[in-house]
Amino acid sequence: VFFIPACKFTGMDKPQSFDEIFIIIYTNRMLARVFSCAVIGLEGVIVEVEVDTSGGQPGVVIVGLPDTAVQESRERVHSAIRNAGLSFPRRKVTVNLAPAAVRKEGPAYDLPIALGILVAAEQLEQNSLDDTLVLGELSLDGSVRHVRGVLPMTAVARREGFRRVIVPAEDASEAALIPEMEVIPVQDLAGLYLHLNGSQPIPAQETIDPADLEVAVQTDFREIKGQEHVKRALEVAAAGGHNVLMVGPPGVGKTLLARAMPAILPRMSIEEALDVTQIYSIADQLPPGIPLIRSRPFRSPHHTISHAGLVGGGNIPHPGEISLAHRGVLFLDELPEFGPRVLEVLRQPIEDKVVTISRAQGTLTFPANFQLITAMNPCPCGYYGDPVKPCTCSSSTITKYQKRISGPILDRIDIHIQVPRVEFEKMNDNRVGESSDAIRQRVETARQLQRERFNGTTVACNSEMRPAEIRKFCLLDETGSNLMKAASSQMQLSARAHHRILKLARTIADLAASEAITPIHLAEALQYRPRLDMLAN
Repeated sequence: VFFIPACKFTGMDKPQSFDEIFIIIYTNRMLARVFSCAVIGLEGVIVEVEVDTSGGQPGVVIVGLPDTAVQESRERVHSAIRNAGLSFPRRKVTVNLAPAAVRKEGPAYDLPIALGILVAAEQLEQNSLDDTLVLGELSLDGSVRHVRGVLPMTAVARREGFRRVIVPAEDASEAALIPEMEVIPVQDLAGLYLHLNGSQPIPAQETIDPADLEVAVQTDFREIKGQEHVKRALEVAAAGGHNVLMVGPPGVGKTLLARAMPAILPRMSIEEALDVTQIYSIADQLPPGIPLIRSRPFRSPHHTISHAGLVGGGNIPHPGEISLAHRGVLFLDELPEFGPRVLEVLRQPIEDKVVTISRAQGTLTFPANFQLITAMNPCPCGYYGDPVKPCTCSSSTITKYQKRISGPILDRIDIHIQVPRVEFEKMNDNRVGESSDAIRQRVETARQLQRERFNGTTVACNSEMRPAEIRKFCLLDETGSNLMKAASSQMQLSARAHHRILKLARTIADLAASEAITPIHLAEALQYRPRLDMLAN
């Protein structure tokens, strides 16, 4: 008796068996499919949003390992559909986010869930969403809000064969960086509904050529008075990708010098820019109105940062500051004020150029190919060794302060440079120094030599050389060998420090366009290493 009305509703012939009745009823239940995307680490995973409506008490059930933000989409979607002038089905709605083994987080599933419900309620045709990826958060009034990670999710959509992506209008320029993808910018759910049913088509976003985007203006070296020897050290660091420690009293320009560092680094290629932008998109830190980051990143976290904030973490790991500094500069000011645990977690990323975060759900790897620039005062008051202002710290206080930085961390920093007080005559001089563009040209010439030298290997610059490359490309003559032997004895160099001096000398030789490392290049490299009393003098 229960199945007879359903059979009459279908207009089909009277069924002959229970199995036939069951098949008739099941095949006439509407199941909608809309495709969206999740981000795991830096990689996107296509998510199939399945929506099924059935009899029973009206309500929405979401399954498929959703987090709290996804569960709350039930209320957002319900209000958005009603306020868009559409009808929410008075039936039981089941939403499945497949694959169920991948945890879903964030509000980016609001829009695909809403479209799935409209398809299941037969207010939209399923074929209107063929070959389409849908992303977007819904407001209660039906407007579509910004979501993070649009760039990597659009890249995954293209790789998986989708031809179209529907995104919030605010994120359309970001998605338009991916070529051969039709990007539909959406302001609200009502407008998208009219677009999908053919009433009022939304014009597709024009594809953006990354080469047409401007590079942001950065601090120029010509604005910095004096400190010529520090500028030279930073030029050497930029040419070979070396890490730097600047030591000096407060107010002498350490932070300003560090902020000028990205301007003398080689310009990022389009591939590098997309790589960096992808990280910022996932971390939801893209500046407004800037779909692509063309300038080298500069990150300067406060010394109160936790180790998870620095390297990344969370229940579902997200990039930390060292990944946000990928292909750019990580500046740690007031280095001894950072917690010991925070500094020690830097040791592995400095060497490996990646950071690996392990959780119960799995292990994720984030890129961390940054250039470390650090700065510190020589003592707590900041004036130890200053010729003008006397230091008020005791010798034991100074020693304790300097020992906050472990030997292994100092050993991983190639260039140690003193930053003295700037004399009044230089501060009052109206002449400008050498521009960052001129310095960058020399740096790019040295980097080109290194690319040719390491062609066919995974090494990109001198600082990344391994023992095999050091043995091949950092040969010393007899005078250089004797100089290195004397320095190793006097400065008590570790094996790592020995290799770092050779790599630094190789960079200095590249800046001089010299094929061989001469004693002059080696002597300059040794000057950038700390002595036993490295901070005291």
